Amino acid sequence: MAGGGKGDRRPLASRNTRWAQALARYMTALSVTPNRISQASMVMAALAGGSFWLSGQGSAGLRAIFLILAALFCQLRLLCNLLDGMVAVEGGKGEEDGPFWNEFPDRVADILIFAGVGYGIAAPGLGWAAAAFAVLTAYVRELGRATGNPSDFGGPMAKQHRMATMTAAALLSVVEVLWSGGSWVLTVALWIVAVGAAATAFRRARNLIRLLKARG
Repeated sequence: MAGGGKGDRRPLASRNTRWAQALARYMTALSVTPNRISQASMVMAALAGGSFWLSGQGSAGLRAIFLILAALFCQLRLLCNLLDGMVAVEGGKGEEDGPFWNEFPDRVADILIFAGVGYGIAAPGLGWAAAAFAVLTAYVRELGRATGNPSDFGGPMAKQHRMATMTAAALLSVVEVLWSGGSWVLTVALWIVAVGAAATAFRRARNLIRLLKARG
């Protein structure tokens, strides 16, 4: 979150941890802007997507290395997502164009990561489907805000759930690659994300329709 407002933020338990608050203070002291952190999240996502793609090629050992890197970059993407909001709000460094950098990099990141997984397991259609439904969840949330309703950050497959699923799948796939050379774990994980994100978009849309009707 690169914007300056406090009222409509994703609830994150990690925001209240000592390590996150200390790191946010350090980043604020370094004069790093929240927009730059948001932009860095796209770089982390590109590296994650590229690592997932490359994990479908080469020797088992090389594939395992790329899977570990993919898991790492997924988490670094989430770390950027955490810190940009903390630097903007708690650090008081929100910028006028913050709302754009709050949302746009996340949509790019979802596409890069899930498309990368899809190409890595030779199922690009599934990867693009997961990316599309992930973007749709955010669209419905922002549509709610545009109509004067609070943001709906509910799951079952919100952003943090998607990244947790892919991080766990990448690490489990290390064992699978070294054991059998397959990619079933990532395939199943991508299906879970695609179906879960579709269900999340539907649930948020249903909630929004109910709120809009209640106004009448």
